[in-house]
Amino acid sequence: MARMTRKESHALTRERLVETAKRLFLADGYNVTPLEKVATEAGYSKGAVYSNFATKHELGLAVLDVVHVERAQSLVDAVMPHDTIAERIEGFARWADENIGDVGWTALEVEFATSTRHLPEVRAELAERRTTLTTMLATVIQTQSDQLGLELPIPAEDAALQLLSLGIGLGVQRAIDPALPISAIVDLLRSQIAAAQTSATPEG
Repeated sequence: MARMTRKESHALTRERLVETAKRLFLADGYNVTPLEKVATEAGYSKGAVYSNFATKHELGLAVLDVVHVERAQSLVDAVMPHDTIAERIEGFARWADENIGDVGWTALEVEFATSTRHLPEVRAELAERRTTLTTMLATVIQTQSDQLGLELPIPAEDAALQLLSLGIGLGVQRAIDPALPISAIVDLLRSQIAAAQTSATPEG
C-alpha cells in the first residue's frame, strides 16, 4: 500500500477531528465539549486540533458545514425519488417530522450562534452559511417546480427563506416539546405549491 503524503495525512486528520467533534457536539453540546476530549476521542493530541483549526469556533463552523450538507442531502433523498406532488409533500412531511426539532442539531445551532454573538468574524461566517443554506433549499424548490411544471409565484429564494425561517422557529419549539406537530411548515409548503399551480394555470 502506498504511503500517504503529508497533505493526505493532514486531510485525514482534519476529517477525523470534524467527525468526532460533530458526534460530541450533537450528543453533549458545543460549550461543554473541550477540545482535549475531541482530540483524545479522535486519537490525536490537542496539538493536532490546533494544527488544523485556529480556534474552537473554527472547528464548530466546520462541523456545522458537515451537518448542513448531511441534512440537505437527506431532504433531497426524502423528496426527489417521488413522482407526484402529493408523494413529495408526504416525503417532506416525514423528513420534517424526523429532523425539525432534533435536539442535538437544534441545540448546536442555537448554542453556537449565541456563544459567538460577540465575535463579528464568526457572525459573518454564520451569515454566509445561512445564505448558502437558503440557496441550497431554493435550488431544491426550483428543481421541484421545474420537474412538476409549476410556476413559482415568488422567487425560489423567497420561498426558501419562508420555509427555513419557519423551520428554525418550529425546530426550537419542538426541541422543547417534541409533541408539537410539524403541520405548520407542511401547510406552508402546500400553500406555496397551490399558489404555483394557480400561476401555472393558463387564463381562460
